[in-house]
Amino acid sequence: MDPPHLLRTHACRRDTDAVLSALLGVLFGFIAGGLSGMGMGGGTVLIPLLTLALHMDQAAAQGVNLLVFVPASVLALIVHHRAGRLETRAGRTLFALGALGALGGAFLASLFDPQWLRRAFGAFLILLAGVQFFSAEKR
Repeated sequence: MDPPHLLRTHACRRDTDAVLSALLGVLFGFIAGGLSGMGMGGGTVLIPLLTLALHMDQAAAQGVNLLVFVPASVLALIVHHRAGRLETRAGRTLFALGALGALGGAFLASLFDPQWLRRAFGAFLILLAGVQFFSAEKR
């Protein structure tokens, strides 16, 4: 058994790690919410932050992202609606199709190994970065 002073050190380190994780969670949530509010998809930043900085597995990070997404989206929709920036006709169609896609995607994600999901998400981000980088020159 460890001497009492080492037990206190381990407990203190655990407490410090818990506080740091909580503070990082608040910061990451703020960043993701801000990006979501601007329509940039906060999950593209939140998921890597959760998996890399907080060592959360991919499936859990995706779940947390969905929890953050709902209130961020509702509040951003209110602001964008008040500013007259919503295309409601296109939005209705995309909402219905997006809901169906989300159901299918959530089911598929539950079938895959979290490590594979992490790699697939990383590949998606690389592809997205390439598309953004090369399409920015054309505008």
